[in-house]
Amino acid sequence: MSESTNYQQALGKYLAATIKKEASDLHFCVGYPPIIRVNDSLWAIPGEQKLSARDGQGLAFSLMTQEQQNDFVKNKEIDFSYAFQNEHRFRVNVFYQKGFVSAALRLIPDRIRTLKELNLPLALNHFIEATQGFVMVTGPSSHGKSTTLAALIDSINHERCDHIITIEDPIEYIFKPDRSVIEQRELNSDTYAFDAALKSVFRQDPDVIMVGEMRDLETMSTALTAAETGHLVFTTLHTNSAAQSIHRIVDSFPAEQQTQIRSQLSTCLLGIVSQRLMPRISGGMVPACEVLYNNFAVGNLIRENKIHEIPLIIETSSKAGMVPLNKSLAALVKAKEITLETAISYSLNPHELETLV
Repeated sequence: MSESTNYQQALGKYLAATIKKEASDLHFCVGYPPIIRVNDSLWAIPGEQKLSARDGQGLAFSLMTQEQQNDFVKNKEIDFSYAFQNEHRFRVNVFYQKGFVSAALRLIPDRIRTLKELNLPLALNHFIEATQGFVMVTGPSSHGKSTTLAALIDSINHERCDHIITIEDPIEYIFKPDRSVIEQRELNSDTYAFDAALKSVFRQDPDVIMVGEMRDLETMSTALTAAETGHLVFTTLHTNSAAQSIHRIVDSFPAEQQTQIRSQLSTCLLGIVSQRLMPRISGGMVPACEVLYNNFAVGNLIRENKIHEIPLIIETSSKAGMVPLNKSLAALVKAKEITLETAISYSLNPHELETLV
């Protein structure tokens, strides 16, 4: 880029290219041209030169207000959402690396798709039919957790007359109220902390609460209390399986509190969806899911600290609606949606998967 580059104009060109190519992400990294991710592969935007240190900062600062720039310089990183042409939204993270400014932008789809459109299992309907309990959508980063959460919340929005409150950092999908009243709160602009927002939510008459991510002990504790006291609570966690998700929550608390937390989870947990997004043979991405419902057997295992036995319960409870990850992967292979090699790379037990296929 030249010294006279109009970064706002260049930014618009790169965002438009991201949308046109149906990319999921856009990256500004010094020493590389602008990079987009299409079907899980990274590509340079054609015809673009490598970004200089000045370019990286200029493009990133073009995304931010003055207040956000000040916050970024002070804290070295920042999360926020960005609206482009009043039609498209991006989730943005700006950060420093090796002293240079970089940015990662995730394109948020314009429309909230249904569970069916997302190829998610029918078993997830169990969670939107409930009126009380604690539901976690888990999986690695960038594997569609927020999209699944939005589909679940929007299903309730279309089917029930509920008061739904979301607490997000930043707000990603914008819900259009249908039968429900929906209020969306964003960290930093509407509240200063997840745990503080959750504590005040009890005075806001909610039926359904969505917490974008559980990041600390206080948020976890308050979310569990909300589910215990008659609310339906949805949240996400970065873990690889249902059992690992339970371990993560319990292990976040001091040893003297863990028995109490296991007791809380055993009664208020409604279920866990652990998902992966994989490249489809025909193009695009398709999810594979492990689905756990909390029942008498699962509750006992959580209380008795035998969480390692939960995968066996999932394996033997298909008739009750539970879905083991390997069976989900095997079904996709048999349907020629994904290759066996792809399925094996995402499986937690490849040998068992090969036997199933």
